[in-house]
Amino acid sequence: MTDVLVPGLPATLVEAPLPAAAPAAARRTTPRRLGRFLVRRPGLVLSVVLVLLVVVAAFAPGLFTAQDPLVGEPADNFAAPGAAHWFGTDELGRDVFSRVVHGAALSLKATLVAVGVAFVVGGLLGLVAGFVGRWVEDLIMRVVDVLLSIPALFLSLALVTALGYGTVEVAVAVGVASVAGFARVMRAEVLRVRTAVYVEAARSSGVRWYGVLARHVLPNALGPVLVLATLELATAVLAVSSLSFLGYGAAPPAPEWGNLISAGRNYLGNAWWLTTLPGLVLAGTVLAINRIARALDGEWAAAR
Repeated sequence: MTDVLVPGLPATLVEAPLPAAAPAAARRTTPRRLGRFLVRRPGLVLSVVLVLLVVVAAFAPGLFTAQDPLVGEPADNFAAPGAAHWFGTDELGRDVFSRVVHGAALSLKATLVAVGVAFVVGGLLGLVAGFVGRWVEDLIMRVVDVLLSIPALFLSLALVTALGYGTVEVAVAVGVASVAGFARVMRAEVLRVRTAVYVEAARSSGVRWYGVLARHVLPNALGPVLVLATLELATAVLAVSSLSFLGYGAAPPAPEWGNLISAGRNYLGNAWWLTTLPGLVLAGTVLAINRIARALDGEWAAAR
């Protein structure tokens, strides 16, 4: 309350209420908006939950299972899925659920390495090509065109054959095979940003080229490349698992997802769960990452 003068009254002071604050209404509106967003997009919510579970399983598998993925009970071999073994057991009596959970660490870490290699190498090539231009751009983009002309899986197979077998080698091979896409996207964004008014103003004011690159060009060109990195996570999961399925990944008994699916195909007649359940986990992870990538690609902005 505050004292104000009322016109027409002889110097009479009356109390006038102050304007009511609106934070309470804003606080009520935000949860409602969030609730409507979640109700309208249950697939996105499930995707986020699934990816979070996979990430937690990759870095803290002990939260989901206490069983050893490498040791089993031969007397319990080929046990069907049930309360004791959620995903059943394999030919050596090992718990398949524990192998899938511990396999998330190998598969997800290899995927992150692959996307990191593609993001750093491809991003740098695209940044240099778009910012420098002239013959440097022509040279880099012709190399990128050659990489794009080779199917990614074939290129990954050739690289992993040259590098050797193993999880790290598979990750590097998948990453190098994905460099071309990142280079093209980064170059296109740099070409768009470097002609912007604020970049021209920075150059006119005497800012050095590295200052323009670090302060203006790179931060404003990075957004679409980060979205592409999210999309490439799903592709990299499939590529890493495919090479592991073909026997180029970690040697058995390492529980990579591709290894699990490959080993179970010999027992499809009497133990369908050995291939089906790890395959469903892999497919669900890929679909969930794709759904999140679609949301990052503009759905969040449309929902606000």
